[in-house]
Amino acid sequence: MDETSQKIIDAAMTLVRDKGYAVTTTKDIAKLAGVNECTLFRKFKNKKDIVLSGIEQEKWRGNLTPDIFANVRWELGPDLEMFMTEYMNRITPDFVKLSIGLRAPQLYEESAPLVMKVPQAFLSALMDYFREMKKRGKMPDMDLECLAMTVFSSTFGYTFLKASFDGRLSPVSKEQYIRQSVEIFLSGIGHRQ
Repeated sequence: MDETSQKIIDAAMTLVRDKGYAVTTTKDIAKLAGVNECTLFRKFKNKKDIVLSGIEQEKWRGNLTPDIFANVRWELGPDLEMFMTEYMNRITPDFVKLSIGLRAPQLYEESAPLVMKVPQAFLSALMDYFREMKKRGKMPDMDLECLAMTVFSSTFGYTFLKASFDGRLSPVSKEQYIRQSVEIFLSGIGHRQ
């Protein structure tokens, strides 16, 4: 990727994050990238092509892969805290805002599979962990997929609300939220530390 193309992609992704896909124009992208709009069209077919190129780049995706959850202790409480912390550390407010901007109808069909890689990685790692914990006799017999969705939804919800409203909705810190949520999960599944 040449430097000019990268500037165009970075400008487009920044604008989609800040304004949304539908409102972002090629004129806005060219201006922010510091290039002529003709240059933009020499490098890319259209706005959609630019944004899809950006989604493919690691710097514009949530940096979440199942391997980041490999450092488990096989103790449910600390491990759930680790899962939630790793997710919240990597899924930044910028990524949340960008993923919202990528949900435009004009782009959704192409962007959704790429954006869904983040929750899929989290859920896959969590399901693998729960299955192994069950084999080890450390998890009760229950619907593990439902439990994984509950943990993910709670983690995603906090991350989304913090990105959207910062501390204005609730002053609860990430650490406090994770600790309390894990206590509630453990209590709900009848797990004793």
